[in-house]
Amino acid sequence: MSQVANLIERAEALFRELDALPLAQRIEALNGLRLRLREHSPFAAEPVDCVQWVPAEQVAGNDYNPNTVAPPEMKLLELSIGTDGFTQPIVTHQQEDAQYVVVDGFHRQRVGRKTGRIRKRLRGYLPVVVIRADRSSEADRVAATIRHNRARGVHGVLPMTDIVITLLQAGWSEADVARELGMDDDEVLRFKQVSGLPELFRDHVYSNSWD
Repeated sequence: MSQVANLIERAEALFRELDALPLAQRIEALNGLRLRLREHSPFAAEPVDCVQWVPAEQVAGNDYNPNTVAPPEMKLLELSIGTDGFTQPIVTHQQEDAQYVVVDGFHRQRVGRKTGRIRKRLRGYLPVVVIRADRSSEADRVAATIRHNRARGVHGVLPMTDIVITLLQAGWSEADVARELGMDDDEVLRFKQVSGLPELFRDHVYSNSWD
């Protein structure tokens, strides 16, 4: 027997003990085992390497996501999760109070929390991954949400304006905003223009084309 096969066979004894636990304890044990396994994984730096199942009540939406989904698309998302299962975990930031704030997957979270057959199937839990600890500031989390949205080609213009302005007023440079949100300089300038806030142009350097 190979070393790998022997290791798996020895683990099977632990898994039989796991199967005998009540549901809540089994999920707690599974989460703990996944965290320990991650410590030995060559992919430990990737959030998706460790999916945790947490009570839906511990997962809350953020208050800055500019992505909106029309009712037909929400129904399709619910149909997709109901038929194909949860194929993507909810990306979150874990707070000190053990609550999880959604970075990406707000609508998946809504579908999973909704009373009905999906919530019943999930036994009141949701699958989450946690973003890297060095990206946990609010500005970093906002930027991560926008990147996820823009990568899918969905984001609202007016809410995006508010987010760009918030980041600029928080001290980010235009270059920071462009880099972190996947924009070019002209896009950042357009959002500044939409805002109509003159203080944002106080230190702006205009090109000769403005003469």
